[in-house]
Amino acid sequence: MPSHNTRLIRLIGLFKLLKGVLLIAVGIGAFKMIHSDLTDVATRLVIRFGLDPGGRHVGKLLLETANLTPDRIRAVGVGSFVYAALFLTEGTGLLMAKRWAEWFSVIITSSLVPFEIYEIYRHPTALKFFALLVNIAVVVYLVYRIRTDDPAPQKHSKV
Repeated sequence: MPSHNTRLIRLIGLFKLLKGVLLIAVGIGAFKMIHSDLTDVATRLVIRFGLDPGGRHVGKLLLETANLTPDRIRAVGVGSFVYAALFLTEGTGLLMAKRWAEWFSVIITSSLVPFEIYEIYRHPTALKFFALLVNIAVVVYLVYRIRTDDPAPQKHSKV
């Protein structure tokens, strides 16, 4: 039966896999939208959901979609697939409870923290703050686990 620590590592692994799958969906969506009129698509969605196209936030969103070029959309798609590959690698390794995956996750997750802080500084939201706290908690837990847990016992061969 897996220990509590192993279950928590696997839960983190599942979270990373979920993020990877969501990023694949974003990447596919971005590539499908490269040659679309995004402003038209966004306007139809706004109307479908009963939002006010002239509202402050919705209007800003519609203006932003008008500025998206095919190259920027392609960059979003490629970036999504790159990050998906990282998250899928982390998630798979953590599900298998591999020590390298713990290190990999610490490095990747902690390297993204400065960007998350910058995003919170630019546009603070409760969701961004919560995501930052979760990522910091994951890094702290993994570093603690790496430092305190003995690696899997090595089999020593007698000579």
